Amino acid sequence: MSKKAKYDVYNRELSWVQFNSRVLEEAANPDNPLLEKGKFISICSSNLDEFFMVRVGSLMRALDSGSEKTDASGMTAKEQLAAIFPVVREQVARQYDLFLNEYIPSLKQEGVFLLSAKEISNQQKEWLSSYFNEQIMPLLTPRAIDDKRPFPLLAARCLHISMLLPPAERNGALRMALVPMPTSLPRIIMLPMGKGEARGILMEEAIALFAHRLFSGVQPVAILPFRITRNTDFVYNDSDADALIMEMRKNLKRRKWGKIVRMEVPQGGDNRLLVRLKKYLDVQDESVFALPGPLNLDFCMKQLASLPGFDHLRFPPFTPRQEPRFKEEGSIFRAIRKGDILLNHPYDSFDPVVRFICEAAEDPNVMAIKQTLYRVSGKSPIVAALSRAAQQGKQVTVLIEVRARFDEENNINWCLALEKAGCHVFYGVPKLKTHSKITLVVRREPQGLQRYVHLGTGNYNDVTAKLYTDFGLLTCDETIGRDAGAFFNTVTGYGETAPMAKLIAAPTHLRKTIKHLIQRETRNAENGLPARIIAKMNSLVDPKIIRHLTKAADAGVEIDLIVRGICCLKTGGRENLRVRSIVGRFLEHSRAFVFENAGEREVYLSSADWMPRNLDKRVELMFPVEDPDLQERIIASLNDELKDNLKAWEMKKSGKYRRVRREGELISSQETRILGPALPQGAEDEE
Repeated sequence: MSKKAKYDVYNRELSWVQFNSRVLEEAANPDNPLLEKGKFISICSSNLDEFFMVRVGSLMRALDSGSEKTDASGMTAKEQLAAIFPVVREQVARQYDLFLNEYIPSLKQEGVFLLSAKEISNQQKEWLSSYFNEQIMPLLTPRAIDDKRPFPLLAARCLHISMLLPPAERNGALRMALVPMPTSLPRIIMLPMGKGEARGILMEEAIALFAHRLFSGVQPVAILPFRITRNTDFVYNDSDADALIMEMRKNLKRRKWGKIVRMEVPQGGDNRLLVRLKKYLDVQDESVFALPGPLNLDFCMKQLASLPGFDHLRFPPFTPRQEPRFKEEGSIFRAIRKGDILLNHPYDSFDPVVRFICEAAEDPNVMAIKQTLYRVSGKSPIVAALSRAAQQGKQVTVLIEVRARFDEENNINWCLALEKAGCHVFYGVPKLKTHSKITLVVRREPQGLQRYVHLGTGNYNDVTAKLYTDFGLLTCDETIGRDAGAFFNTVTGYGETAPMAKLIAAPTHLRKTIKHLIQRETRNAENGLPARIIAKMNSLVDPKIIRHLTKAADAGVEIDLIVRGICCLKTGGRENLRVRSIVGRFLEHSRAFVFENAGEREVYLSSADWMPRNLDKRVELMFPVEDPDLQERIIASLNDELKDNLKAWEMKKSGKYRRVRREGELISSQETRILGPALPQGAEDEE
């Protein structure tokens, strides 16, 4: 290590690799149905794709620039890359071991067969031949590759097939050709006949089987599929809001020719083709991953997980709960006036959030709607409602973040559609990503204008709301309503957040508030008063927050951290400082914080993780939950997670993780939330 770490923190990238290993191990968890295990294998692959595209790409750019800068753990980019690649290779080896030796054999036992070209029958081959001629071959475009022709710019994360062809003339040289695999067809070709309940063959196997038809009957000498991953982490100018859309469009184009940071090939593939590919693509040996099975295992999620007729191999479906007040006749605004409403998705339906915005769009008494959007679904009912509201003459203000990674193009399109509908659209705050989740509805009522607010820990995405755990709060609290109005006025008017009475915003006040809350617990512990912190988040990276937490633990504060992903804090063997991670059926995405405050407990929800980017470089919100019943509901949820001994992992002194021992009553916090009864939602209406 080049320099001593400023604080005793674990390296961020290595912590992430540990998290992805926890995801992968769910593919071996006997509690999970078979097709769900395949999903975790796929998620591991997609996680690694993004890790290489962003994190490894950023480190390689730093290395290429000659940077000797160290991270919070004291490691340079070179040292981090040297540490990352071996552990990632171990992880990938484990992934393919699970896929080939556990998942595929288990599928066969259930009547699902993934066949190779050598395993198909003559009847299946005849059917596949017709399918190839009619469906695949018209989409294939073989491309000759030699030193006289420029090597094409290849798309990242797509499968390509390289081929060696016999010489065109006697004593000539072997020829190379490249065939991009079509992305518009399913990767697995399902065969209508044969043994078992379902059987299929990968498209690359079919292309290799009939490749001679692409070259007038000439049979390739060798065939090598491959897949590349490019660096997508580019530096761009985001200081000019007016030019932001143009800058992001340029950035999207840059991704197409980013430096290749990884190339995947089959293990034992033809070395002649591999040598040529490394030369043409300028790929170094350390970036080549030779895999013992199919490249890119996302078909486990995209196709196998949804095979019809195999419901017994999936998690049983459940119906999200509906708060009783929403079932009553009358508007959603009347329901909110009865008291604050807490939603815990996906256990509580996301429909009320959609209804809140749709009803606001149609209600003639609603004067204005203001909302932040970070990631929305492809056919978002929320965006459609905002468009309708603007078309009906309502004042609709939307701050949509066009820099949301990998959603940039989608968000740019939504911006244009909303502007066309008449909405006032802001593309984000200069130099800051807007990651907060807030909606403000201003409604004309007999007593005057009334503000209704939705605040959340997750995105306004009706699709991911069924897969991610998040909290949301619907309220007409006057102070929060005024704060919400002030928040929108500042971020749309000046690009900064002013102090507010109840809402706490980053980058100006959130870090200070978290520091104050932790230090208050520290002082209480030192004075012999009750002191405890329960903090749940996706990632804990910030070195300063880690230092404050460590000092609090040393002062005697009982601290439980529930951190799904990256955690750079090391417990150091402190018994009162505990870290656990839960990986289960749903992605744990909520951020919830409980501070004992000498018995005057405070509970907060937030859009922000405790990372430098969230606290210093993003517009985030943290908000209090003040209703005692709702506080208890959040605390009960967190306590379930602290009792979880089926899906939880705990950090050891070294910073590594181990599964929580299955002792006593077996508890899965997510299953408890699915089965648990709905809890009280606050005060009754006084009307």
